[in-house]
Amino acid sequence: MATPSTSPLLQIRLCCLRTPSHVLLRDLALDVPGGAVHTVMGASGAGKSSLLAAVCGTLDPGLQFDGTVHLNGQRIDTLPTHQRRVGLLLQEDLLFAHLNVLENLLFAVPAGPQAARRAQALAALAEVELPDFANANPATLSGGQRARVALARSLLARPLALMLDEPFAKLDAPLRQRMRALVFGAVAARGIAAVLVTHDAADVADPQRRTLLA
Repeated sequence: MATPSTSPLLQIRLCCLRTPSHVLLRDLALDVPGGAVHTVMGASGAGKSSLLAAVCGTLDPGLQFDGTVHLNGQRIDTLPTHQRRVGLLLQEDLLFAHLNVLENLLFAVPAGPQAARRAQALAALAEVELPDFANANPATLSGGQRARVALARSLLARPLALMLDEPFAKLDAPLRQRMRALVFGAVAARGIAAVLVTHDAADVADPQRRTLLA
């Protein structure tokens, strides 16, 4: 497993995140090295998910982000979402119901020769311990299996950073533990900078990398 770099891969400097009538967050700075998971905790409505959306480029038009996001030395908050190289893993797996598992994964694989893209998708399935599920209909999978397919799809897009918005919340205790191990292991092995939003202290990957929102 790779050791996180001491220099931040992801730098978030937030002056203010607000609605037209209400300030959600103010004066927040996060530095996340590659291979590390920084956990953000706080009450519902504190702006945790909106912070991740601001990094990804999917912030609701009704919200205003005043700040900067740098990834690998490049400012990305001014870039279109698809150019930011930031992945997102949510509570909901958001798999496409009309596609089988392999087709869902291929949707995320960068352009290239078809055989190579297929090989990448199949390798990703093996990595999340689902090597025999390429042709499965997502509707036939368990919640834990769907979560693993969603993780594989996120990683196939080769993100430099990964936003984790309570991705373990709907899993039972044994599955939560297994998914934590898979996600945190993938982050460390690939040198990804990850930010995790959660209400569960058991999800915290590193107690030294935790921010509690008021």
